[in-house]
Amino acid sequence: MSDKVVTRFAPSPTGYLHIGGARTALFNWLYAKHTGGTMLLRIEDTDRERSTEAATAAILDGLTWLGLSWDGEAVSQFERAPRHREVAEELVRLGKAYYSYETPAELEAMREAARAKGLPPRYNGQWRDRDPSEAPPGLKGAIRIKAPTEGETVVHDRVQGEVRFPNKDLDDFIILRSDGNPTYMHAVVVDDHDMGVTHIIRGDDHLTNAARQTVIYNAMGWDVPSMSHIPLIHGADGAKLSKRHGALGVEAYRSMGYLPEALLNYLARLGWSHGDDEIMSIKDMIGWFDIGDVNKGAARFDFAKLEALNGVHMRKMDDHALFDIFVATLPYLEGGSALAARLDDQKKAQLLAALPGLKERAKTLVELVDGAGFLFAERPLPVDEKAAALLSGEARAVLRGAHATLTAVSGDWTAATAEAAIRDFAQAGGHKLGAVAQPLRAALTGRSTSPGVFDVLAVLGREESLARIADQID
Repeated sequence: MSDKVVTRFAPSPTGYLHIGGARTALFNWLYAKHTGGTMLLRIEDTDRERSTEAATAAILDGLTWLGLSWDGEAVSQFERAPRHREVAEELVRLGKAYYSYETPAELEAMREAARAKGLPPRYNGQWRDRDPSEAPPGLKGAIRIKAPTEGETVVHDRVQGEVRFPNKDLDDFIILRSDGNPTYMHAVVVDDHDMGVTHIIRGDDHLTNAARQTVIYNAMGWDVPSMSHIPLIHGADGAKLSKRHGALGVEAYRSMGYLPEALLNYLARLGWSHGDDEIMSIKDMIGWFDIGDVNKGAARFDFAKLEALNGVHMRKMDDHALFDIFVATLPYLEGGSALAARLDDQKKAQLLAALPGLKERAKTLVELVDGAGFLFAERPLPVDEKAAALLSGEARAVLRGAHATLTAVSGDWTAATAEAAIRDFAQAGGHKLGAVAQPLRAALTGRSTSPGVFDVLAVLGREESLARIADQID
């Protein structure tokens, strides 16, 4: 076995890339990057009834949005069926597998008999040592592996530790169906071997499969890859993650306004930690990640934590980088399309100038759309209820004075010149600064909260600012 690490992510294209799958992909990707190895992608599309092209496209799109790149072309498991058949037939030749010829009714009777004795329903091995010449004429048999009957099969797992399975519990399971199609259990082993996979990292719902797959590896005399079965993600209430908890496709997180880097940071922390580090860059994660440090217990998905973490990533991000992601994500965001349609060069410049103040108050890109709304509002501005309350009779008188003061500002129109003028005005009139700033904010943005009012004046510019204030005092 080469000492280069090869991991793989192997989703079934029966739906979107959900959050649990995204974390499995992330752990495979991080481990490959951390060790200087490669991550391969295999689409497990053997279930022809449920596999769709649209789901495959959604999975590739989700991985690409998250930045989880794979090496080489994505492999289709279905297209490799002839190779899976070849290995199954090879196992028969080696005496490690055999053809069995039960009808569905006979198998059901066998299961019933086992249940009646209080035993788990297993195949009884009746064709294991029979001569193939006894096969019923015209029937195509299924191929079953000869599972060991004594002792135990041990899975050396880097997360779960050493897991032992008594061999009496592993029946002679089918590896090739009578219609010539391989079973999932068998296809996975052949693919992982042929693709040179050295490390299998997947959900711990596959742990019992690991024992059966080890039987196939041993029968072929192949090296068993290093196995790591990671705990599943649960909801905040401790139940298995479902739609109501956030088991959504990753594209839903994009439209909710989460940054890929923040989502990856959050997913990495679900079941793995590095000291007390909560906030991690991609570079940090690659440097620190080791599969052996993943916890055995299930992790709980918490939207509030993800949102808070996303806010931190937004505030830490360079304004230009955040601006680029924001503009690229607009078409997917709630209320984003309308905004994207009006994003000309002037508005882009205003948005970039307003970003430092906007990102302080937003935890998601959707909140950023909401906060930036005042830049795109048409005069006369719609004023919300709270802002209207700030524009009472007395406040309007203050606004008139502020308008006259700002009209007189000469030279450059900046946050600093506007602030100096308003502070002088407040002091001269015996007003608290807030008593001037609040009605100004309401007039300029139509809201009671916004970035700093002097930043708003600077971003909107002289003409638009004075016109918006005038609208509220006329």
